[in-house]
Amino acid sequence: ATAESCTGGLIVNRITNIPGASEVFTHGWVTYSNMAKADQLGVETSVITKSGAVSEEVARQMAKGALEKSGADIAVSITGIAGPDGGTEEKPVGTAWIGLAINGGETLAIRVFHPRNRKDFKQSVSQSALNMIRIKLG
Repeated sequence: ATAESCTGGLIVNRITNIPGASEVFTHGWVTYSNMAKADQLGVETSVITKSGAVSEEVARQMAKGALEKSGADIAVSITGIAGPDGGTEEKPVGTAWIGLAINGGETLAIRVFHPRNRKDFKQSVSQSALNMIRIKLG
């Protein structure tokens, strides 16, 4: 399952471009707004308020919510700042958090930084998310 924000469904698109994806892929959410993250995936609004939508804990909660709601074995999430605006000194444009939740296992998140134009950022961070899945599945 997937839970995407800044990539706007690109991870789902890339997965479903592969023949046979329907045998393993079940659900995908695009939760672009904070309200959607809370309503659709159960991300705690207090965490969004405290840490911001682009944070480790939000990425973890997005992945965990997608895993629980879909019944999938694995779920990946992504939240980030594609730009050109919206960055801060602490979280510049190009910052993203990728979450990964495994059924019966751990939920983790990594920070990536890909300072590119908006389109290239989305491509690059979606690749990082797919690589994270590949590495975890070994």
